[in-house]
Amino acid sequence: MNDDLSWMLDSALEIPGALHAVLISADGLLMARSNGYGKDNADRVAAAMSGVQSLSRSLAFFCEDPSARWRQTLVEFDGGWVFLISAGEGAYLGLSASLDVDMADITFRMQQLVGQLGKVLMTPPRENLGTHS
Repeated sequence: MNDDLSWMLDSALEIPGALHAVLISADGLLMARSNGYGKDNADRVAAAMSGVQSLSRSLAFFCEDPSARWRQTLVEFDGGWVFLISAGEGAYLGLSASLDVDMADITFRMQQLVGQLGKVLMTPPRENLGTHS
């Protein structure tokens, strides 16, 4: 897990009503979680969200465009919302929120965060330049 990304995920939680955020890989592995959200729960959420994303993608034909790209899944519960969006190649951003969250604010913040995460996730690892042969 990348603890360096936790502060970025925490920025999404500045929206009133936002609760928790996770960054997951396409295969359901936890890449990062917001501070204060337990690792065990975050691992469970990551695995479940990978399945939700896969199921959501399989419904493109329902919009009469089987080639349509999946962009977002939104699930409503009695006590809140779960948002799931693409965060770049092979990564997804998930966020939970209370029922009274401002939907426009939270989705805008998530899109901003995806832009920031994309830059971080696409940065190649540094080579060890200090090593001499």
